[in-house]
Amino acid sequence: MTVQTVSLNKSHGGTQGVYKHASAETGTDMTFSVYVPPHQDGARLPVVWYLSGLTCTHANVTEKGEFRSACADLGLVFVAPDTSPRGDKVPGDPAGAYDFGLGAGFYVDAIQEPFAHNYRMWSYVTEELPKLVAANFPVDAGRQSILGHSMGGHGALTVALRHPDRYRAASAFAPIVAPSQVPWGIKALGGYLGGDRQAWRKHDAVALIEDGARFSDLLVDYGDADSFLAEQLRPELLKSACEKANIPLTLRRQGGYDHSYFFISSFMGDHLRWHAARLRA
Repeated sequence: MTVQTVSLNKSHGGTQGVYKHASAETGTDMTFSVYVPPHQDGARLPVVWYLSGLTCTHANVTEKGEFRSACADLGLVFVAPDTSPRGDKVPGDPAGAYDFGLGAGFYVDAIQEPFAHNYRMWSYVTEELPKLVAANFPVDAGRQSILGHSMGGHGALTVALRHPDRYRAASAFAPIVAPSQVPWGIKALGGYLGGDRQAWRKHDAVALIEDGARFSDLLVDYGDADSFLAEQLRPELLKSACEKANIPLTLRRQGGYDHSYFFISSFMGDHLRWHAARLRA
C-alpha cells in the first residue's frame, strides 16, 4: 500500500507527518496524521489512536490537541485518522447538516444506500489503517491504545469494547456513550445502518456493556459547561452501565470546561500518561 507524504515537520525532537493513501475500504483518498517521537533506530514504539468528532478532519487534533510534548516524553506514536470519506462523488447529508455524512462517519460500516459504498469507517480504522501504519511506521502492534472526542469518543469506546485483547487502554473526552438514545446517534445509526435498532447495539458503548462486552478500565472526562452534555452525551448512562458490569470507570467532571479543543488540550497530557502506564505493563 503506497503512502504519500503531504507534509513533514520536526517537533519536540520527533516528526509530525501528514499522509495520504488510496483506501480500498472507502473507495477514496484518505488523509491521516502520525507523530513519531524521538527514538533509537530499530525501536518499535507503542501507538495511540485518536478518533475525532463531528465536523473534524485529522487536522483538528494535529493542530490543536497539544499532544506532541507528552508523546515525546512518553515515547508514544500518535495516529489521527479522518472522520469520514471525502470527495466529489461521496454523498453527504441531503439537507447539508453537520451531523451526518461528510465529517460525520460515526465509525460504522454503512449498509444503507447511498452511503454503503464509501462510509466504511469501522473497517478503515480497525483494519485497513492499522495495517498501513504497521507497515510504514515504527509501531509495536502489540502495544496499542485508543482515545477520542465526542463522536470519536463513541468510536474509541466501541472499538475498545469490541477488541479488548487488541487495546491496552481506552479513554474519551466528552463521548457520545449511548448513541441509540440521543439525537445525534439516532440520526446517524438510522441513516447508515437502517431501522433495525438491534443492529445499532454493536455501535453503542452502553448497549455493548449491557450485552456483555468488557474492558479492563476506562477513563472519561467531560466538562460541566458542555452545551451538549444533557441531550447528546449522557455520561451518567455509561457510569450506570459500568457499575452494573463491574468495569472500573474513572469519570471526571471538569468544572467550567466546554466541548472545544481548549478542553481536550487541557487534559490530553493526563490521558496520554494514563495510556502510557498501561502500554508499559
